[in-house]
Amino acid sequence: MTAPTSGGERFADLSRTERQTIVAAGTDRFLRAVDDIADTEFTGPTLLSGWTRSHLIGHVGHNATALTRLLDWAETGVRTPMYASPDDRNREIDDSARWEPARLRDLVSHSATRLAARWDALDVAAWHAQVTTAQGRTVHAEETLWMRTREVWIHLVDLDIGVDFTALPRVVLASVLADITAKWRAAGTADGLALHVDGGEPIAFPTGDGAVSHVEGPLPGVVQWASGRGSALLRRGHDVRAPHWL
Repeated sequence: MTAPTSGGERFADLSRTERQTIVAAGTDRFLRAVDDIADTEFTGPTLLSGWTRSHLIGHVGHNATALTRLLDWAETGVRTPMYASPDDRNREIDDSARWEPARLRDLVSHSATRLAARWDALDVAAWHAQVTTAQGRTVHAEETLWMRTREVWIHLVDLDIGVDFTALPRVVLASVLADITAKWRAAGTADGLALHVDGGEPIAFPTGDGAVSHVEGPLPGVVQWASGRGSALLRRGHDVRAPHWL
């Protein structure tokens, strides 16, 4: 589950109802954003290199379907991977990027509705059943709530429609930062970094020679930088490059 943050906040510590409320809010924001994008702007760029808004919207729609497959697995015990293979996943995204905007809107809306209905219907046993993510992690089915929460809130920003990380709930930001820093620490890719989030304890990755690169700012700014989406909200560390995350 989600690792602890410097402030002790964890998405995983919230009740099922609270977690579903947060993912529903993010889904609603994303869907409203998609509805507001003019058809002619679907081919415009996003914050993800090489992806148009059509690519991104298609990906978010297919992600909901993929997570629903994990719930099928949890409920039936029959192994049902998110995607048949990474190539199939990429091909699915590329194919849907050529769809008409109306079809993409239907995809992202209907797949989100089906996923939410499956969460509502899942019993306790299935909720705690183990499944495997596309990255090969073995998790309980309830982890799909966090996977989807991260997906809709961060990709809302990635649509590049004027929404930044200040729009994300604090518990989502803190939990995303915990995920990122845990990944860095496990990979050993952040040595020499020190993150200073306003109101929190420093998150340090010391090195033997004592060299330190400082990154400082409000939580939304540090998360935006750490996720590889720019440093505009930072006060310090604009020239520091964030280690790879996903």
